[in-house]
Parts: sequence; structure tokens; C-alpha cells
Amino acid sequence: MKKTFLYIALFLMAAMVGCSSEEKQSETDLPEGTRKLEVVEHMNGGGYTFIKGNENGNELWVAVREMPVEEGDIYYFSGSMVMSDFESKSLNKTFESILFVDQISKNPPSAEESGKEGEMPAMAGSQMGHGKPEVKEVSGINITSLSDGMTVADVYKNKSSLSGKSVKIKGKVTKYNGGIMKRNWIHIQDGTNHEGNADITVTSDQEAKVGDIIIIEGTLTVDKDFGAGYFYDVIIENAKVTQETKI
Repeated sequence: MKKTFLYIALFLMAAMVGCSSEEKQSETDLPEGTRKLEVVEHMNGGGYTFIKGNENGNELWVAVREMPVEEGDIYYFSGSMVMSDFESKSLNKTFESILFVDQISKNPPSAEESGKEGEMPAMAGSQMGHGKPEVKEVSGINITSLSDGMTVADVYKNKSSLSGKSVKIKGKVTKYNGGIMKRNWIHIQDGTNHEGNADITVTSDQEAKVGDIIIIEGTLTVDKDFGAGYFYDVIIENAKVTQETKI
């Protein structure tokens, strides 16, 4: 009887050691750059979910596009951009340091998947910090250009000669993210297209809403690199926004 009990105890110990080894192995098998986060607390605001997490005993804040999460959930992520003293107006809270995450999943990525870049939440450019967005051309937009302005196509076609100069465009807001990197991110289209480029990104301290018809006037910047993989071929910065109509 004692021998039988001893054999059972040894078997259980071996099984526990085996499980522990498998867990350790799975952790070491994570692709380079992949991070593991356990949800401690979370809150939603401004279209994003802010997660207070535990990473190997260290506390950190992560922001992702709004999604359902629960305390104790385990997530994996790789691409991210750190921002200091980030103020969320929707939460009335300033984060000393927070990571804006491209992609987050309950399943650890494979080595192949970890090398792929996703869109930042754009808060990114997601754009939760704000990455270069893949904004599709919206059909049915036909904005009459300003007599003293340009079209989206004009800007892309002449971007080299316009770099560093003030440009003025009338367009429809197709995407908006506010309060990211201390600025608002506005995407406009006017129905014109140059070599597949129909959408242009604008930054401003003024607000806008999707569907607004606005006039923007700001400085054109070419090959703008915000770091962490967030690069814009063309972007209009520090723009003055004049609203015309809403839909």
C-alpha cells in the first residue's frame, strides 16, 4: 500500500514538473520582440481600451482600440509606440507612460506573424499613436475645389515642389482621431486621386467629425517619420480647420 502511494506521488510530481517545463518552454518559444501582459485593470474612453497590466512583475499601461477585456486575461503584443505624459481627455487622466499597441491577441504569434506590422490604433497612427493608415477611397465624394486652393490629387502630384509650403484643400472628413501625440488627426478626401492616393492626413489642434465638409490650411511635409515604423509620404501639419457643412 505504501509503495503504491509512493508510486502515485512520484507520478504526480513528474507530471507537475513536465507541465512546468512545457510552460517555460512555451514562454521561451515566443518570437523575439513579443511581450506578454496580464490584465490588472482596464477602462474605456475615446474609442480605446486602456489596460493596466502586469509584465513579469512590472506594471505598465497599454492602449488598444476599444475591445472587451477582463481582469486576469493574458494578451500578447509586439509592435508598439511609447508616449510620455499622455493626456486622455475622455478619461480626464494623464498617463506618465503608455504604450500604444498595433496588434494584441490572446494567442502568441508565430515567428512569421511577429514580423508583420499592423495599423496603430491610431489613437496610434491607430492612428493609438498614429501609424500610417490604409484608408480606402470613399465612393461618391465629389467636392468642388477652392479657387485659391488645391485638390488632394494636386498635392500628391506636386508634393516635392510643395514640401514645406502652405496648402489649402476643401474635403470631406473620412476618419478622425483626437488627442494623439498632443494633436488631432484628420483624414480628408475630395474625390480626386493621384496614382492610388485619394486620402490625405492632416494634423491640427482643432476638432472635426467624420462626415464634415471642411477647409484645411497647413504646412505640407513630405516623408514624415514619427518613429516606431510610423511614416507618412505626405502629411499636412498644424492646419487651420474651417468647417463648412455636416452630413
